Amino acid sequence: SLSKLQLKTGDLDPRLFSRLRHLQKLDLSDNLLDKFPNSLTLPDLRVLNCSNNKLEDVTALKQFPLLEELTYENNVYLTLNDDYKVMFLLQNLRLLNGKDITKLAKHVRHVNTRKLTSKVTAHWEKFFRDQLPEKYTAEQVKSIKKKFLKSVQTNVVYGPSSLSEFTRWRVKMIAEEFLANSLGLELNSDTEPEEKTDENEEESTESPREAAEDVAQVGDFSSYISNVTVTPSKRKRNHSKSSPGNKRSKTQTKTKEETEEDVSAEPLHFLQCHSKGNSREDFKTQLWSCVFEPVLDSGARKDPIVNSSRTVATCGGESVCLIDCETGTVLKKYKVATEEFFSVAWTTLTMVTSDSRKKAHNILAAAGRRGIVKLIHVAADFCYGEIKAHKKPIATVCFSPTQETHLFTASYDKRIALWDIGIPDCDYNFKASQLLVLETASIPLRIALVPTCPEQYLLAGCEGGCFVWNIKLDKGQKSRPFEAIFQFPDEESMTTAHRVDGLAFLNDDVIVSKSSKPGCIYLWSWSRSFDAKGKGCQQTMSAVILAELEWSTTDMSYLTLSTCPAKEYVFCGDEKGSVWMYNLSSYTTAWSSAKGKRSERRISPTQILKWPELRVNGEQPPEILVNNVVADPAFTYLVVLTSVNITAIWKKS
Repeated sequence: SLSKLQLKTGDLDPRLFSRLRHLQKLDLSDNLLDKFPNSLTLPDLRVLNCSNNKLEDVTALKQFPLLEELTYENNVYLTLNDDYKVMFLLQNLRLLNGKDITKLAKHVRHVNTRKLTSKVTAHWEKFFRDQLPEKYTAEQVKSIKKKFLKSVQTNVVYGPSSLSEFTRWRVKMIAEEFLANSLGLELNSDTEPEEKTDENEEESTESPREAAEDVAQVGDFSSYISNVTVTPSKRKRNHSKSSPGNKRSKTQTKTKEETEEDVSAEPLHFLQCHSKGNSREDFKTQLWSCVFEPVLDSGARKDPIVNSSRTVATCGGESVCLIDCETGTVLKKYKVATEEFFSVAWTTLTMVTSDSRKKAHNILAAAGRRGIVKLIHVAADFCYGEIKAHKKPIATVCFSPTQETHLFTASYDKRIALWDIGIPDCDYNFKASQLLVLETASIPLRIALVPTCPEQYLLAGCEGGCFVWNIKLDKGQKSRPFEAIFQFPDEESMTTAHRVDGLAFLNDDVIVSKSSKPGCIYLWSWSRSFDAKGKGCQQTMSAVILAELEWSTTDMSYLTLSTCPAKEYVFCGDEKGSVWMYNLSSYTTAWSSAKGKRSERRISPTQILKWPELRVNGEQPPEILVNNVVADPAFTYLVVLTSVNITAIWKKS
């Protein structure tokens, strides 16, 4: 056991390890390894644990051909593609991360290889065979080999897109073997070129995530989709478990939304990971909140997609899940049987380790019906504490962007509390304290800190209007009434009395809010609406409207909106499973000018992503409401949370 020794790759000296001819079990967990040296040898190694490291690649593990059990959980750079690589490379592997993968590994080594070999051969026969003259020079062989390897990796596609990296890796390997065996020999292969079809292959009888599936039996929806009609995507994806010979046509119809602007997003995954009691029949659990994990250290991450985190926390029902958006893998799941979670929020705390070193860690706060905030140190898989914040349910939580230990909780008890959650020591002892209580006249639903002064003003969308509080801590009183309430245009006049169930900042000044007025989302200016010099509190101020966004005419409440400030986008789901997307980059400059006038006409959505035709066990799910939709900061992924226990993940091409 060499666990917890702060070992780096350079500390594994091949001269020493190659002498351990009979070593069978090796534990390298909880270290700092980013790769394995290629020549450790260890010819008799059967069990290897390298969990909680920083491994970026698994191919060096092929030097341990007798390996039967392998564990590498919590290596954040490893994905489902790496699981498939080790299943192929290690012929004796039985257990991967504690799960029996014998059946799936057999499929990967044999069925997958057979299919890909057949496709690679067909690609050569169809496009390259005739390019090689009967008598060829070494230069010609080199040139055609280079072209063929590039072409075959681009064009041979098989299985789900979440495994495309593994497929490219195998295709390259197979193509190189094929060329080695064929070139220099007569090129008269007997292989019949396979019929060129586009269907998702029938061998995907096992869900692509079966090997790495969450303990909670994540329902893999891609197994059940029978005919996905995806409006905005360039390529129609078909994830069905089709039987041999079940080839579907792939025609794509354009809709009017596509002609407006096509951001080319396509659905990657449909997950059912919040089921009550892990039941696959649960299409009732409502999913409410999701938020992308902050990137701790983007320096070591070579994958360009990961500059912006691809890990998202989602909550609904009794559980909180951590999902890798690219692979659709549920990385972690936290469950409280008596809870219904409504909100999650991230912060990054600098904690002191047992050897007195400082290290940044992401902490997740989750809260809901019981009025309790759970504090989870995600990397350690540990819920280290709770704060009994309110006697009634907590609707939403958010951390201060400037004070990492400051957490706001908004509750059905008509109060918003500010807590200092403290920093846990190396034994997870921590001390939480309440700093402020903001009195609200009605139940707070959404809260937002003003970006230009997050330590001074907090906005809340409530059942009875939109309010602002002064939250500066140097003011004596701990319990505070609201500073102002905003009024908005109504049919004839201005009104303050309306439910505000969507609230977010698009940039430092522009607020996006959604009220119970059907079919309308307002954009308004913070600096022009709020008069900081106003005398006294509980004043009424008129929201200075910059524009209205056209949205569904439903009177359904609690379908909330979100923004992606870096890309100047607003997102809001509707009562039919669609996502309305607004690209406002062409408007913001005009709004920020001193004379910024209101846009007279309503702004139409740039695009509407339609809910795909999704069949679950052969049936269309019931009415689908989109409760929340959130993009990562770089707008690579869009996570859609529904009322039917389905998390949909879209990816922007």
